[in-house]
Amino acid sequence: RGALTVIAAIFAITFLLPTVLTVTNSFMSQTELSANYGPVFDSLKGGATTYVADKVTLKFIPDTVSFSQYATVLFKSPEYLLKFWNSVILVVPIVIGQVAVAALAAYSFMRYRGRARDILFFVYIILMLMPYQVTLVPNYLVSDWLGILHTKWAILLPGAFAPFSVFLLTKFMRRIPVSLIESAKLDGAGEWQIFWRICLPQCRAALYSIAILVFIDYWNMVEQPLILLPDASQQPLSVYLSQINAGEIGIAFAAAVVYMIPGLLLFLHGEAYLVEGIAYSGSVKG
Repeated sequence: RGALTVIAAIFAITFLLPTVLTVTNSFMSQTELSANYGPVFDSLKGGATTYVADKVTLKFIPDTVSFSQYATVLFKSPEYLLKFWNSVILVVPIVIGQVAVAALAAYSFMRYRGRARDILFFVYIILMLMPYQVTLVPNYLVSDWLGILHTKWAILLPGAFAPFSVFLLTKFMRRIPVSLIESAKLDGAGEWQIFWRICLPQCRAALYSIAILVFIDYWNMVEQPLILLPDASQQPLSVYLSQINAGEIGIAFAAAVVYMIPGLLLFLHGEAYLVEGIAYSGSVKG
């Protein structure tokens, strides 16, 4: 057990090193970063190739703590905050919409019995297994046909109706005892009352876990806004992070730290619900 603990600790530290390096380097001055990483050139200027020097000094503790990068990101350059709020405007409606659609669809899958339900649920599973790159072209064509291409709706609508949340919440709702629902019906409760007052409170952990997973997934999306939302002024920060001038590596570190804070806070707030929701959903058959 001691050896396994040491091995697990080594893997955990190795996994956390890039994040720790990003956070600590965001407090370094541009002079110190240049000394550690060497000259960095931007391929968009002068035809030079973007690269980092062969000899790199990885430092986790800055010689002098500097907040200049954060001042630039948060106050001096509104472009970074604009991209950040673009991410919020895109992701929050997707999370709310997907949770609402998943709750209604999962309740229907739980209450309805028949072969049509099984076939439709199987189709949901097949769609869930497909990577987004496979459905990118159909989404593009449908968005163009609906006239919403190059608008936020081209990302919001497919995101709100994604099948993963329906699958996860359906597996969770099926663990609700049938006797509980039958007792509510005998007391005169209608379908909406059963859904709102019995099923949703029982699924609080699953709803939290779905919201966290969906938020993290779409908070880091890149392909969707690049293809469906080519207007740079509407693209989220996840796209803009890869386009930051390579010569401003300190600003890139600071912007990355600011970008990871919402997802980290959401995960820490709902970690217990996330573990409980996934555990219960994976332990139920059907």
